[in-house]
Amino acid sequence: MYLADRSAPAGAEPAPDRGSVRAAAVAPTVLALGTVSLITDISSEMVTAVLPLYLIAGLGLSPLGFGALDGVYNGVSALVQLTGGHLADRVRNHKLIAGLGYGLSALCKPLLLFAHSLGPISVILTLERTGKGLRTAPRDALISLSTPPELQGRAFGVHRAMDTTGALLGPLAAFLILSVAVDGYDAVFGVSACVAALGVVVLMLFVPSGDGDPRPGPRTRPPRTRRPPRSARPPRQRTSDDSAAAAPRPSPVRLRDALGLLRLPRLRNLAVCAVLLGLTTVSDAFVYLLLQRRTGIGDQWFPLLPLGTAAVFLLLAVPAGALADRIGRRTVFLTGHALLLAGYALLLWAPDLPALPYLVLALHGMFYAATDGVLPAAVAATVPAELRATGLALVGTGQALARFGCSLAFGAAWTLWGTGPALAAAAAGLLCCAAVAGFVLRPAAPALPPSLPDPNRTGSP
Repeated sequence: MYLADRSAPAGAEPAPDRGSVRAAAVAPTVLALGTVSLITDISSEMVTAVLPLYLIAGLGLSPLGFGALDGVYNGVSALVQLTGGHLADRVRNHKLIAGLGYGLSALCKPLLLFAHSLGPISVILTLERTGKGLRTAPRDALISLSTPPELQGRAFGVHRAMDTTGALLGPLAAFLILSVAVDGYDAVFGVSACVAALGVVVLMLFVPSGDGDPRPGPRTRPPRTRRPPRSARPPRQRTSDDSAAAAPRPSPVRLRDALGLLRLPRLRNLAVCAVLLGLTTVSDAFVYLLLQRRTGIGDQWFPLLPLGTAAVFLLLAVPAGALADRIGRRTVFLTGHALLLAGYALLLWAPDLPALPYLVLALHGMFYAATDGVLPAAVAATVPAELRATGLALVGTGQALARFGCSLAFGAAWTLWGTGPALAAAAAGLLCCAAVAGFVLRPAAPALPPSLPDPNRTGSP
């Protein structure tokens, strides 16, 4: 299914009436996972908000070094994401693999209290990203498997909105802690560890173990009848129904099946476009550093910059997902990248206006609202249920690895050329890749009926 294709997959049941769709617009599994993501994102964003300033201003890391660390930070998550998706499909327990990922990330947070040099911090961040990679695809699979196809954009939008609420509160909590604590960074890391543990507890208690069914049917129990005595029963003959009941469970998903997903043209097109656009998407940390240098924002206000992005994302995530379900995911997805390109243009050429930081952060948040939930909703519609986590992981891994390469390249370009030329090169690349994505993801042309013979035409020319 292309991003622009809004039809339900083949074999899907007819859509329920409008009233039932509204009543089941958000499944309980989505709300439970959204709560877990909200709590976990508070913990993660507390660290993320102070990390660039801590590494560059506190530890004296160069932009190239930070670009390498930021790339590894995201690249490890990408590689492990593929493993997490395949494991979840193989063991057929998405909650188990997601729980392992959340738990590993929570265990890494208190270790930051004992790391005060680049080497140990790099190892801890790598392990923390490993946990994120393990949980991402199983979590998104749980969301898609518990939601009807025609409401997937809305469901992912609701989850991303709740997740972004955590992203909004995390930097705010970090800012308040830095303002009142003596050892500000250690206090941020300690509180982050406690919040992460709470997220794991909520996952274990409130997220159901099953994958959910977007259209559960009524369950009826057959009437109970009195069975005759054993001696009066005729000899039991084995029937085809018995053979079906004794059929073995579905075989585990093999790695060959996972890699075979790339033979699906629609999924392959989505993966290619996600990689191309990821290669020219500058990481959030670099965007905030560029905005600080462009506008002269003080260091004490730096942890608040992600709040602008998160606030806009929070407001628009659900409307953007619903709009994608209605008018087509391709349109919304590409519009999001056009908004990101506009943000780059403001950083490059806009005059020094007081409103510049607000405009850039608003465009940054609109970009995420139009892309972050829309892409997995489109991917979920192209992949069978038994390989859902693997398909989501394939596209997510390609996108994250591309962003890893972008972080390395942008850090090197900043070090060699300066901020202006580096961002101009990223903007030019984004423009070209968006044009290619628009062509690749174009809607399929409708099949034309066979031409009828012309009754006035006889014979051959």
